Amino acid sequence: MKSIFGMLLVALLVFTFYMENKSEPTSFSESTFGQATEYDQLIDIEEGEVSETTPVENYPGPNVGDKAIDFKLDTLSGKSVTLSELKGKKVVVNFWATWCPPCKEEMPIMQEFYTKYRKDVEILAINIDPQYNVKEYQKAMGLTFPILLDKDDKINNAYDILTVPTTYIINEQGIITHKQIGAITSLESFTALIK
Repeated sequence: MKSIFGMLLVALLVFTFYMENKSEPTSFSESTFGQATEYDQLIDIEEGEVSETTPVENYPGPNVGDKAIDFKLDTLSGKSVTLSELKGKKVVVNFWATWCPPCKEEMPIMQEFYTKYRKDVEILAINIDPQYNVKEYQKAMGLTFPILLDKDDKINNAYDILTVPTTYIINEQGIITHKQIGAITSLESFTALIK
């Protein structure tokens, strides 16, 4: 009941402010309109991009320049994969979920990348909702890269994932060189991140 009352109060205040300023268009100062240019960079941010005003380094969890947190997870076939065992090879660690539309959109791009560059780069796709039929999802999408199951959310929590998809590029020394919050939108941009 309190939340409904609170929402009504906010709506009333917004409506009152709008009506007062509608009748007096000159009540906005030049500085008010000048502020709009400061926010231009927040407009038209495409899915997968991060606003320049909030550098990805300020997000929780490991960031660019940090050593990647090691983990050991099972694949869909039950084989264990440990991140540190891949040292000496570039690794893409992608956190995703079956219910996530942007994850579904980027999967074909990741598969195309994996088909072309699997000798040089490993992809580890960490699924955060293994209670669903991930194996059926993998089959339907035609995915051949390793899908790891984070059954107890341990790795998801260790990396402090707030949004899926989130992708980390890790170099041969185990250092994060790129952190992508949101979907990878093209093979070209994905390939450019790895080099």
